[in-house]
Amino acid sequence: MEPKELLETARLALEDKKAEDIRVIEIGEISEIADYFLLATASNPNQMEALVDNVEEKLGKAGAVPRSIEGSPRENSNWVLMDYNDVVIHIFSKEGREFYNLEKIWR
Repeated sequence: MEPKELLETARLALEDKKAEDIRVIEIGEISEIADYFLLATASNPNQMEALVDNVEEKLGKAGAVPRSIEGSPRENSNWVLMDYNDVVIHIFSKEGREFYNLEKIWR
């Protein structure tokens, strides 16, 4: 799966479950970590879990396997990181998004 296709599939999965403030940061030219960061905000732990599950399901059906998934809304995490190699998906609580402020760090 090409990075842009993976990115779009994940973005649509987040939209499908009503994620807030979905943003894409292109980092490929400034970092070897990935080509894209995909950021989204969940309004509560249940929605965060639904977002993570939907992204995993949609990308899995497309043949994408995560390198790793860190954090869990079940463990009161305010940030879940889903690493799909060229695309890293960050799903935050509102508080976590404000605290880590990745948009500012990576601009």
